[in-house]
Amino acid sequence: MNNLYDKILSKDAKIGVIGLGYVGLPIALAFAKKVSVVGFDINQSRVDLMRQGIDPSDELEAADFENSDIYFTAKLEELSDVNFFIVAVPTPIDEHNKPDLRPLLGASNTVGKVLKDGDYVVYESTVYPGCTEEDCIPVLEELSGLKYIDNFKVGYSPERINPGDKEHTITKILKVVSGCDDESSDIIAKVYELIIEPGVHRASSIKVAEAAKIIENTQRDVNIALMNELSIIFNRLGINTFEVLEAAGTKWNFLKFFPGLVGGHCIGVDPYYLTYKAEELGYHARIINSGRYVNDSMGYYVAKQTVKKILANGKNVAGAKVLIMGATFKENVSDIRNSKVSDVVKELRSFMVDVEVTDPYANSAELKHEYGFGLVEEISNYYDAIIIAVNHDEYVSMEEVDLQKMLKDDKGLIVDIKGVFRGRIHNTQYWSL
Repeated sequence: MNNLYDKILSKDAKIGVIGLGYVGLPIALAFAKKVSVVGFDINQSRVDLMRQGIDPSDELEAADFENSDIYFTAKLEELSDVNFFIVAVPTPIDEHNKPDLRPLLGASNTVGKVLKDGDYVVYESTVYPGCTEEDCIPVLEELSGLKYIDNFKVGYSPERINPGDKEHTITKILKVVSGCDDESSDIIAKVYELIIEPGVHRASSIKVAEAAKIIENTQRDVNIALMNELSIIFNRLGINTFEVLEAAGTKWNFLKFFPGLVGGHCIGVDPYYLTYKAEELGYHARIINSGRYVNDSMGYYVAKQTVKKILANGKNVAGAKVLIMGATFKENVSDIRNSKVSDVVKELRSFMVDVEVTDPYANSAELKHEYGFGLVEEISNYYDAIIIAVNHDEYVSMEEVDLQKMLKDDKGLIVDIKGVFRGRIHNTQYWSL
């Protein structure tokens, strides 16, 4: 096993990336600039697009596919000459906020069927501490008939990709790596150092690396939850949260987090993996669970505040027309996974509000399939309220007059969730978190 790195370097051994989504495809292409790569995804239509130099996730350009030694496939048998597997599949939660390990165990099943003596498997998917060794490795052993450590080695190197971020790309972010023993830790570190410019941090164990990843997003989640709770308090006090944070932020050690909708496939999901494991160990995580409750409630809170203000304007809520600008989970991306805008839509509709949604990045059919609403084809000029839910550049560049043109009358309301229009709205009723 100790010459696997040299074989990868000389292209006598291949790297296989399992799962070619937001995480897997950038990793595969980064390695393909240096070594020989096989990119595997179970979705043949996605594979067909990537073979044409098209990223199905709309994150990468055609140029990113150029000068790459990579072969895309959906066929299991075409992984047979891979010796270093990287698993980068989603780790979502189910309807009860419990970890859904089906994609991860499915990928382990795939790798196990083609695993050979001397191969390496590195997991990148975000999981609870212990998942790699307790859940994944038994699948690899069972399907391959090989023995862990004696015949194959396993590591964990958590992904740190930020969708839509063109500055902090995979090659620019320091990478945490770990292996099942000193030898594997060394080889895994050297392989990743081929593409990671700032280098790697070698965690002392797989479990430590898993825990490090999951607390990155849990920390952000808890801090944003505090800001959201403060925004609820400050709203009752009649003061603007962003003005308070601006003032407090003048102190050198004040942590700069902001209120908002917390969706996506990381911050809104990962803490549930940690609380699940904590419950399994007999501990109820109070702060993490409280933070999740606050953040999961914010979409409904925004909708209720909008309804209250429509009523205060002397209008009938039933039949009132509201435009929501933005449906993706964050600005300037097409990713709709776990978008909390759906909560705003759901709550407004429960009050019989006529809701329309627009977004320059989202796919209407995907939204319809996932959340039961699509995008409006034509924006009218007859809205009682406009909710700016996502800070797409196209929205941030708008002026007050642009928004006023879409409102029905002078009692129209602008709801600015992230406060980007603060100080720019002077002649229209305005509210933000």
